[in-house]
Amino acid sequence: MIGYRTRLQTVMVGDMQFEIQSLLDPEQYHDPDGVAARLGIDADNWALFGQVWPSSMILAEALLEMDLVGKTVLELGAGLALASLVAQRRGAQVIVSDYHPLIPTFLETNAQLNGMRPLRYRAANWSSALPELGRFDLIIGSDLLYHGSHPRALANAIDYYSTDQVQVLIVDPDRGHARQFCAEMDELEYRLERSSASRQLGNGEPYRGSLLRFTRDDDALPEFSGRAA
Repeated sequence: MIGYRTRLQTVMVGDMQFEIQSLLDPEQYHDPDGVAARLGIDADNWALFGQVWPSSMILAEALLEMDLVGKTVLELGAGLALASLVAQRRGAQVIVSDYHPLIPTFLETNAQLNGMRPLRYRAANWSSALPELGRFDLIIGSDLLYHGSHPRALANAIDYYSTDQVQVLIVDPDRGHARQFCAEMDELEYRLERSSASRQLGNGEPYRGSLLRFTRDDDALPEFSGRAA
């Protein structure tokens, strides 16, 4: 592609194989028209969307344990959306959200490479809710808590897009903000089941992190009015 270098990598998730186009150089930068800069994406962070990160592989593997047929799924901060490709292939109705301007191009290419229909994509950040996006049975994300402002913003976004009976699956590589995020989710009446996600990845690299599973059933709760962002 003009202006930046890509590579094609094969990624195994269980017995499923995916061909993924990603950025070759995780430190490259290409924003000639300043589109990313206007969205607050600087040179140091520009290429982060274009990698298959270890946490995304853990998330994709975790979805293999779930019955996804007919489920509505939202992936927040999806990047290349490996987990969403797994969810769609396993029968879910998926929407991908993020805000890097090149993500739609990569999503379309990777769908074609794998003989799949394109993932539905919406540009969105956590501070501006999109009512038209809808509500979801399952909300997923990986490595989203890398700034002190993220725990509250992420919890509120999840709550906004949740159905009455919802599951939430977040993979966190123990960056240090998960405790505050869990406290925010607890305030919103989500029940947490936390387990270790530490393991050796398929490529032989060690991974250290946590799998945060949240559930909430509004029908089983007293009347709840939410909270301000």
